[in-house]
Parts: sequence; structure tokens; C-alpha cells
Amino acid sequence: MNHADHVQLLQDGIHISDGVWADIGSGRGAFTLALADLLDTSGTIISIDMDRSVLQAQQRLLQTHFPDLAVQYHVADFTQKLDLPPLDGVIMANALHFVQGKGSVLRLIHSYLKDTGRLILVEYDTDRGNRWVPYPLSYPTWERLATQHGFVCTRLMQTKPSSFLGQFYSACSEKGLLP
Repeated sequence: MNHADHVQLLQDGIHISDGVWADIGSGRGAFTLALADLLDTSGTIISIDMDRSVLQAQQRLLQTHFPDLAVQYHVADFTQKLDLPPLDGVIMANALHFVQGKGSVLRLIHSYLKDTGRLILVEYDTDRGNRWVPYPLSYPTWERLATQHGFVCTRLMQTKPSSFLGQFYSACSEKGLLP
């Protein structure tokens, strides 16, 4: 996938362009960069990853391409409670498949979102993992998990082929009431 693919996977879920968004488990920042493309300069991105060196590389890249966009970088484990402001949205791309028991992470993400907040998930569309992608979740599995953890209006946005595990999908879920 390339940058245009990353943007396409996210764009249908970005409902405001000037909000505060977090990219949780941002890795090398491919989707952080796509999010930056979709926000205007009054928006804010909080990029969260456990690897300080990838966040430093992201910072250099984003400062070059989006010097007027406010970006904060947090070295943190997203499976633990994070100190975040109320978020308009969360991007979680190719990160949730590293978590076996996803419920506690989804409850945390739900708590970070404003009442009108959205979670955009990008994942491999399979329920069978391997050592590199240990706990992926297909879109039907995501629909069930999202509902179980207080998300509503879940919808499939895009799919993209992948040479690894078939295809990716992006889905958008809105914050609802916890069951």
C-alpha cells in the first residue's frame, strides 16, 4: 500500500477536520501522515507508540510535510491508561491485532472519545493469525466486538488487497453508550 491507499482507508471516517485525533499504536506513521493529509492546520494529532525512535522519525517527516499542524508524540503502551484530552477521533491501524484480549483496550479507547467521537480501525480481514499478526480480526468480528464495547453505527469503509493475509479493511465506529 502507498500513501494514497492510506488516505483512502481513512477519509470516509474523518467527520471534522479541525479536531483532536490520536493515532494509537502509530508505528512508523504511515496512517499518521494520512491523517495529517485529511486534517487542516487547526487540527491536532497525538501519535502514540512504544518505540521512541519511530516517533522521532515521524516527527521529522511530519515537520517537513505539515509544519503548521500541531502534533504531539507520546511514548506509551496503548494497553495501559493514557493521559489524553477528550478526542474527536482515534485511528488504530494494524495495532489491535497485537492484543489478544481486546476488551480492555476498547474500553480505554471508548473512554478517551468525546460523545461524538469516532474510532477508525484498519485491520487484516481475517480471524486467523500468525507470528507477525497474532490476533487479527475480520470485519464481522469487529462488528460484534464494537457493539459489545459501546460502539455504534459501525460501518465498513474501504478494503484494499494485501499480499499478506488477503486484504485490509477500514471501519468506522461511533461512540455509543456502554452496555
